[in-house]
Amino acid sequence: MSSAPGPPREPPRYLSRAEAEAMEKELLEDYRFGRQQLIEIWGHACAVAVTKAFPLPSLPRRQPTLLVACGPAQNGAIGLVCARHLRSFGYEPTIFYPKRSPEPLHRDFTTQCEKMDIPFLSYLPTEVQLIDDAYNAVVDAVLGAEGSEGPEPCAAILGTLRLLRIPIVSLDVPSGWAPGPASGDISPAVLVSLAAPQEVTRRFQGRRHFLAGRFVPEELQRKFGIGPRHYPGSDCVVAL
Repeated sequence: MSSAPGPPREPPRYLSRAEAEAMEKELLEDYRFGRQQLIEIWGHACAVAVTKAFPLPSLPRRQPTLLVACGPAQNGAIGLVCARHLRSFGYEPTIFYPKRSPEPLHRDFTTQCEKMDIPFLSYLPTEVQLIDDAYNAVVDAVLGAEGSEGPEPCAAILGTLRLLRIPIVSLDVPSGWAPGPASGDISPAVLVSLAAPQEVTRRFQGRRHFLAGRFVPEELQRKFGIGPRHYPGSDCVVAL
């Protein structure tokens, strides 16, 4: 006897960058979420999405290795939290975080990773084959929606990511993506949108697209026209 079908999936609403920033501002100011709280929620959800896209038994390499590339702003902090949770989920993340933020919050996230014995790379190999051979996938937490390639070292990191054969998991927005037609962008296999997918990610054509927005209050979902989404069970992410 077949089980009853679940609710139909409605196409998601994509927010402009200004709308996404306005929603985050309301979460922080009106709903009194703390910055650290939001980053923790998103980082944990991103790690859960990685486990769904790449379950431990499915990894092609004997060691469950992952490389997490972190930029200097908020997306990089989310990557640090993601790496910490991946470590607790049984993966073996390594972090590349070449331009460390001086903000106390980012330093705290860095210390937490160090205390959990997560290794930090001092440099990113220029021979991409070394990365392809060492890791099962790469988490792109370099820029997100924070801008285009920008100054070094972000541009160099993106140059390497473009050449990889192993899958890339991008957090929020694939790093370097900008509105309008583009060529030479990185091509992630997995995208994890935070709170709501952004307009620029309409052209995502990877294998899996997850949304980490279960925590968004219903009133805010209605205001921005993004919900409700039907999250399975107690999952903090849903496939789009």
